[in-house]
Amino acid sequence: MIDEGTELSVTIAQIVQRLKGTHLHSQLEREAKECLHRPEIKLESLKEDVRNFLKESGWERKLQNAVYRELNILSPPGHPTAPPEHIKEPLVYMRKAQANWEKRILKSLNSMCTELGVPLARKRPVPEQKEMTNKWNEMGTDEPDLSRFRPVYAPKDFLEVLIGLQNPNQESCDEPSARSHWGLIQVPLNVPDISQLREAYPELDLTTSQLGIDDHTNVPPDLFEYEHIRIGRKVLSEQDSAAAQQYSRQGCPTGLRAQLWALILNATNEPEDIAHYEQLKAGVIHHDLLVDNLIYKDVKLTASNDDYYFVFEDFLYQVLLCFSRDTAVLEHFNYNSATPPKSCVHGKSGAEKVAVVYPPNGLIPFHGFSMYVAPLCFLYNEPSKLYSVFREMYVRYFFRLHSISSSPSGIVSLCLQFERLLQTHLPQLFYHLREIGAQPLRIAFKWMVRAFSGYLCTDQLLLLWDRILGYDSLEIVAVLAAAVFAFRAENLMEVTSLASAEAVLADLSTLKVMPLLQIFLFATVI
Repeated sequence: MIDEGTELSVTIAQIVQRLKGTHLHSQLEREAKECLHRPEIKLESLKEDVRNFLKESGWERKLQNAVYRELNILSPPGHPTAPPEHIKEPLVYMRKAQANWEKRILKSLNSMCTELGVPLARKRPVPEQKEMTNKWNEMGTDEPDLSRFRPVYAPKDFLEVLIGLQNPNQESCDEPSARSHWGLIQVPLNVPDISQLREAYPELDLTTSQLGIDDHTNVPPDLFEYEHIRIGRKVLSEQDSAAAQQYSRQGCPTGLRAQLWALILNATNEPEDIAHYEQLKAGVIHHDLLVDNLIYKDVKLTASNDDYYFVFEDFLYQVLLCFSRDTAVLEHFNYNSATPPKSCVHGKSGAEKVAVVYPPNGLIPFHGFSMYVAPLCFLYNEPSKLYSVFREMYVRYFFRLHSISSSPSGIVSLCLQFERLLQTHLPQLFYHLREIGAQPLRIAFKWMVRAFSGYLCTDQLLLLWDRILGYDSLEIVAVLAAAVFAFRAENLMEVTSLASAEAVLADLSTLKVMPLLQIFLFATVI
């Protein structure tokens, strides 16, 4: 371990290094130079005057928000001599499992490529480029023949990999509690119990007002909602990411949510962001990738069949096709346990083969991937803004839902958290479901891997995602999954098979997220 002083200086050095060379850095330099010509800037107090100018003109706040974003993303500094892969994932057996899983995915993609005789990438002929440009805003009407394509993997395939995870240092004779053998996840990770969760989520206490409860029609709006909206507007006027994150813990008002989320994520829509999006769009128009078909197929199988999201089909194609070309996404592999896949392509001379990251963003889409974008379409109707917010949501949160790691917000920890909460607080239900061959995790996994997108009705899903952003953690997803089982416990105790248990939990669209979370966290007897 390293002491606090050293840790702080390492973190500062990392952030300074990461911000150097960014567009914000060059803008700050330009503004600082230009302000030297202003009459109020005096030579004897140059440093202080320039700093005051940057503060008054709003640039200091932009820098603070950029630093806050880096603090949210960076892993805590490890030991100075620790190898880079240790920063990505400290546990060797997790790293190995992730590497093996990546090999399986890439093998599946390459075999599809060979079977179908479709190249991984090809330059579109000029007529095809023109056609693509013309139909950019109505891609849902004329997609390619997808019958031969299949998703590379589905969440249930990933769950089987997680079930097989074993810590080689843990002997079977270590006598873990009998309860740990009830569940499917058999890795020894620390996950918080209810009392620790209560400490971590104090704003969800039964005595604290919440959007999602206190804004319902039977509660006079002047008691909470009006005041909460007033504070929300003030937070937006201050343009402070940290304040917006704290505010989001009690929920974001519908009319302010889009701006608040963008502020929390520091997702901007400046001219350079729009230019970046247009550049990605040009990449889609000029080159056709095999993964494009996987994106089309996924949207057709998921969002297009969803009562809430089918209207956003064109938006989803635009955002996901651009996302697959965005090499800026590769940066998140510095703190992701995963490694971007590589494929061999012919070099410029055509003779030698070169290994390149494929697809360019390093992510092979899987069944349900488009559901990470779909709810955001309710908030943003400008493609470049929608894209900017989605990319930031992905590199902060969603990548953890489909990579094997020991992170507290990683899918392995969420699965273990879910099983432990049920085993501790509803042991009879857990035992009953296990005995009839309906392991709870087999039902709940699909909810968690999508952060409940496509399962809750949209207004409730957005209230859940408010709290993910507010607490900068996905833990709340596992808590909600356990709360759903608790809510339907009486019916589940009557079922006699996996099929009937799934039927009881098939429709979550009538559930109210905040009452479920509050009751499970703060009304459960410890």
